[in-house]
Amino acid sequence: MNDLNASIIEEFRANAGELGGDFEGAPVLLLHSRGARSGEPRVHPVMYLKDGERYLVFASKAGADTNPAWYHNLVAHPDTTIEVGAGEVAVHATELGPSASSGTPSRPGASPASPTTSARPAA
Repeated sequence: MNDLNASIIEEFRANAGELGGDFEGAPVLLLHSRGARSGEPRVHPVMYLKDGERYLVFASKAGADTNPAWYHNLVAHPDTTIEVGAGEVAVHATELGPSASSGTPSRPGASPASPTTSARPAA
């Protein structure tokens, strides 16, 4: 994990999900995953969009042509948890296709290399 992510995670947990600086007021959650090949636990701060009971996250990797590692981790291990505010929620991640969002605002510049992943609370 890089130093920036480590500091964001620390600030997130110390302030019940509230962040300052460049992320002040931004909807950020902590996405837990397990390495697709290693199985090692990982935590990733990501921005999200709330859609009813779903938490939508965008595998954009800041506009790169490839998906972030956490995307591949979720494909391999979709049952995971997220931290939102001061709480933790068990979720099952699914990739949304272009027609699955039905009325959900799309991320500007979204492309096939930037899939939308829906994390719905586990039943």
